[in-house]
Amino acid sequence: MPADCAQRRGGGGCAHCAARPFSVCASVPDADLHRLDALAETVTLAPGQALFREGDPATHVFNVTSGSVRTYRLLADGRRHIAGFLFAGDFIGLDPAEAHSLSGEAIEATTVCRFRKVAYRALMAERRELEAALLARAGDELAAARRQMLLLARKTAIERVASFLLDLPGADPLRPGPAGLVRLPMTRSEMADYLGLTLETVSRTLTRLKRGGLIRQVSLTEMRVEKPDALRMLADGDA
Repeated sequence: MPADCAQRRGGGGCAHCAARPFSVCASVPDADLHRLDALAETVTLAPGQALFREGDPATHVFNVTSGSVRTYRLLADGRRHIAGFLFAGDFIGLDPAEAHSLSGEAIEATTVCRFRKVAYRALMAERRELEAALLARAGDELAAARRQMLLLARKTAIERVASFLLDLPGADPLRPGPAGLVRLPMTRSEMADYLGLTLETVSRTLTRLKRGGLIRQVSLTEMRVEKPDALRMLADGDA
């Protein structure tokens, strides 16, 4: 990682972090926040900049504090499989492997807290509430992975896109919007790589949903769900 993209925490650190309520750091009592601050480095990423690459030594863990990150793997034939989209409060690096099995890149301007894994594990050993929060987060990630497997294995294209539009607003708690508003920092191509579809299929499906009045394009990066019940029926395969 470029040396100039990481710096020691300042400006109040963890106590004034807007993402703290949504992250595992919320489990650390206020009196002990100085210990997190002492371990943390703030990493600032430009859109498209790598946080880590597949195969890199997994020497750090990360907590997203603003913006968004895509994690992905390049297949042998050059295709990209996006494993997930991460937002403020999401923790990266729970895998005990010695090397990263995925690459992580910023989708937009993003900040991340970076901790050396050895030091973070030592803090976990002392603060059982932090360990419990990480275990709970790992359970959430496992449940999300199972939902993704179902999405890719059993659902049709329109069911996948409908599910994605319904689930995405709850993934970014730092930037809540009005009911029905879907913020899409990722491109249509990234949506396709995540949903196991082609770009053309995603585009056609979104057009179909717009023509049916279920969604409306608000801006280049925002849509509004106009008929949530009908969209949910599509997502569940009941339409």
